[in-house]
Amino acid sequence: MEITASLVKELREKTGAGILDAKKALVENNGDLEKAAEYLRQKGIASADKKMNRIAAEGVVDTYIEGNVGAVVEVNCETDFVAKNADFQELVEGVAKTVVKANPATVEDLMATQCACGCGRTIEERVKEKIATIGEKITVRRFVRYEGNLATYVHNKKIAVLLNTDKADEVLAKDVCLHIASSAPEFVSRNEIPSDVIEEEKRIEMGKEDLAKKPEEIRAKIVEGRDNKLMAQRCLLEQPFVKDPSQTVGQLIEGKMNIVKFERFVLGEGLEKRKDNFADEVNAQLGK
Repeated sequence: MEITASLVKELREKTGAGILDAKKALVENNGDLEKAAEYLRQKGIASADKKMNRIAAEGVVDTYIEGNVGAVVEVNCETDFVAKNADFQELVEGVAKTVVKANPATVEDLMATQCACGCGRTIEERVKEKIATIGEKITVRRFVRYEGNLATYVHNKKIAVLLNTDKADEVLAKDVCLHIASSAPEFVSRNEIPSDVIEEEKRIEMGKEDLAKKPEEIRAKIVEGRDNKLMAQRCLLEQPFVKDPSQTVGQLIEGKMNIVKFERFVLGEGLEKRKDNFADEVNAQLGK
């Protein structure tokens, strides 16, 4: 039977499946619309794709290290309840392992990669299966992969840090990871701060009302001092160490190791959050 565009369109409207999935389902079922819809439901595709326009800002950030390769990942779902589900956390672990082993370039590449858990399915297929069984939208949002001397710290699956150093020191590196999680530095040192970021901070400080009536040269000196303080707050090596504020992180690690780079993921940062109204949910379930 010929699979027409109108038939594919009808199945997509019925199930919410994508074009390729809908066409494949129709081919597999000789153009039978009902059987094709059932096929999609069995594969978890129909229910999965229908949920993809919903907001998913909860979930898990986590890390995985194997040898000298590590990854930090964020996988989102709709509710904190599902984020604590063992099946969901198993999926996150599979995603992190796949990043480490396969070294995908982008999230799109990762989704098309066979999962490192040994199930024989791609990450995309595993995600759709979990959507079908768990009942929430699930998205793999981002990842970072490092190679070298690595350490990690994860706080309640809400904040995850991956650290790369030039020398291995498990205890010291763990302390630095803890500090990064707590103090949220943006850069390792001032050398990494783009000049446009510095100039923007200076511009903002120069425009503050408390300096408006001061002479230009006095304003410039005050702004320089303020700017130095602001930049120090954003640089890991200049921040007071969280466990002992009498020394900076730079002083803590001096002569022991150097920090090459770090990544800090905070769950859901920058994402739109769900705004649930319990009364509306009840009324919807009652058909009002």
